Amino acid sequence: MQKPVYLDYNATTPIAPQVAEAMRPYIYEDFGNPSSSHAYGSAAKKGVEKARRQVAEMLGCQPDEIVFTSGGSESNNLAIKGAAFAYREKGNHIITSAVEHPAVLDVVEYLKKQGFRITILPVDEYGMLDPELVEKAITPDTILISIMHANNEVGTIEPIRAIAEIAHAHQVLMHTDAAQSVGKIAVNVEALGVDLLSIAGHKLYAPKGIGALYIRRGVRLEKIMHGAEHEMNKRAGTENVIEIAGLGAACELIKQNLPQYQAHMLAMRTRLEEGLRAAFPNLKFNGHPEKHLPNTTNVSFYGLEANTILAELDQVAASAGAACHADQVDVSPVIAAMGIPVEYAMGTIRFTVGRNTTEEEIDFALEEIKRVIGNLQTQEQVAFKTGPSDAIKLTHYTHGLGCACKLRPQLLEEVLADIKPPTDSRILVGTETGDDAAVYLINLETAIVQTVDFFTPIVDDPYQFGAISAANSLSDIYAMGATPLFALNIVGFPSNRLPISVLREILRGAQDKANEAGISIIGGHSVEDTEPKYGMAVTGMVHPEKLITNARAQVGDRLILTKPIGTGILTTALKQGLLEKDQAQQLIQTMGMLNQKAGAALQQFHTHACTDVTGFGLLGHLLGMMKAAGQTAVLDFTSIPIMEGVYDLAAAGIIPGGSRNNHAYTKPFVRYADNLTEIQQGIVNDAQTSGGLLIAVEQANAEQMKAYLVGEGIPAVEIGSIIEKQDEIYISVK
Repeated sequence: MQKPVYLDYNATTPIAPQVAEAMRPYIYEDFGNPSSSHAYGSAAKKGVEKARRQVAEMLGCQPDEIVFTSGGSESNNLAIKGAAFAYREKGNHIITSAVEHPAVLDVVEYLKKQGFRITILPVDEYGMLDPELVEKAITPDTILISIMHANNEVGTIEPIRAIAEIAHAHQVLMHTDAAQSVGKIAVNVEALGVDLLSIAGHKLYAPKGIGALYIRRGVRLEKIMHGAEHEMNKRAGTENVIEIAGLGAACELIKQNLPQYQAHMLAMRTRLEEGLRAAFPNLKFNGHPEKHLPNTTNVSFYGLEANTILAELDQVAASAGAACHADQVDVSPVIAAMGIPVEYAMGTIRFTVGRNTTEEEIDFALEEIKRVIGNLQTQEQVAFKTGPSDAIKLTHYTHGLGCACKLRPQLLEEVLADIKPPTDSRILVGTETGDDAAVYLINLETAIVQTVDFFTPIVDDPYQFGAISAANSLSDIYAMGATPLFALNIVGFPSNRLPISVLREILRGAQDKANEAGISIIGGHSVEDTEPKYGMAVTGMVHPEKLITNARAQVGDRLILTKPIGTGILTTALKQGLLEKDQAQQLIQTMGMLNQKAGAALQQFHTHACTDVTGFGLLGHLLGMMKAAGQTAVLDFTSIPIMEGVYDLAAAGIIPGGSRNNHAYTKPFVRYADNLTEIQQGIVNDAQTSGGLLIAVEQANAEQMKAYLVGEGIPAVEIGSIIEKQDEIYISVK
């Protein structure tokens, strides 16, 4: 399989071969501590000071004006916080712009909480800041202005020299974040007139985790990293000699070769943009048309969604400028600040070329972009990429994942509150309890249970997606103690993006799972959609006296969970290619397991209430149960079964948006133990797909029921109990 074309150089760059070679001696031979006085320390110290000279020469300053940091973010923190606290006696006002990187905006937001006054200036339609706005914003209390040199998203180059002259005319310090400009355009501190300038190594073909801050002689900064007196007593911590040497070498390359680098990047960007203009005449290009980085192309495709584009554009690495969810579009602050209309903004993509980009890569990328955008913009049948059908990764054709893509619970609750409940006396279960199925009385012996569920792909294999979706749909029937009778298909399918053979596999997987449940799928309904969706409307039957809902949990009941949690996090990781093969297999096996045996067990023991755990997560569904019953649940966090790998992935930030929404929704009703971290809280709110049953069973029967389920091959675990309602707290997690 061809390696994807990399067009995301503003995100990070590879380490240049010369840089890697410059680092090598400090890995193996000259490994000493640069603060040590022996020969090994002296060799390391020489390496650090050589790099300091290389960085200074590139920037046009003196070596003693360069301080090494861990990267651009720390450089910005040291510059802004350091200046703010050092000059606080002069004033407390800081000026910045709306298009800054979070490494600036989050810093000034922190300072705002410390009593500083922050002015965030708007930009024009090109992302350009007007220097006159800066001058008007300056007050006698202004101590610092921080404006980025070039924007990381749209490539606009800001008028730093003009702003610096205004700042100095008012005796105000000037800082610029030059992380994106160094190595692409000339960056000279004297020409810019700045007092402070931040750079980041991984943006200029040096390693990640290294950066530098230029501090003009005479400028005072208060340390934010305390310890020993490293880096001229401005930044404590033993120097990262290996990466400092790499940064120095990278800066030396820029000093020697910048004109060639610029010319190559501009040629590649021009080739890309000309190809895009020819293919898409209505395409919107973002950023200043002239004062622009030579490598950055930011475009907006009308009426399309950026995350959908990138999911299908799997052979081109690029970045999205917006994320579309079920109920909102999250546009990047930069795009929002430029006032780009949402119908364009939602389809914003950033392509950035680099020193290594070739004409062949640009041409290949253009063909891929034309194929993907063409498929998304037309409703007619189009030609698909050649290759085996099993090469299709279904999760790349959707921006949502399974049950995690449901509407936010807050929004759904608001909508349902406006719907008048039905008055038919034969309705045994409607919308009032929060159950996922409706129940209608036919006669004294029979009640019909009806449920519907559908979602977007959570796995790449179409057959497995169909099987898991069917298992998820059937779960609502089992949770009410009912027996499924038959089902109908619900299909949304992008026939302009996927071959019909994929739909056949989805339906085959669902039919096999229905066969396992002992029912038939009798037709259904399908619509053309922008992304694949599948589910079933399932009809079941139960004796009215044996009906189980989530509303009858009683004080003293024990809570039993029949499947481990974490499928939302794991499926998100699966889409991103972060799961090992055995983890993926275990995940698919768990989601594909029917809750049939667990449902049957409900009738054998004194079960008071039950719900299946799906899109609203363990706590969301338990909260529904407790609100319906008017009780409080006490959970033992250590007893809750969590699938392997979930902790590590959650710690890495792999948490779906649906899980975050669940956490926000349940938080007012939950009392977490003080020792439970945000990560642990997120896990118990993780949006599940085809999760287990959560059963409230009489205490006397809990052990017997658990033993029975385990004997049937169901990993049932007791995770808590039910007590009388505690104020407005419905769940306590200890």
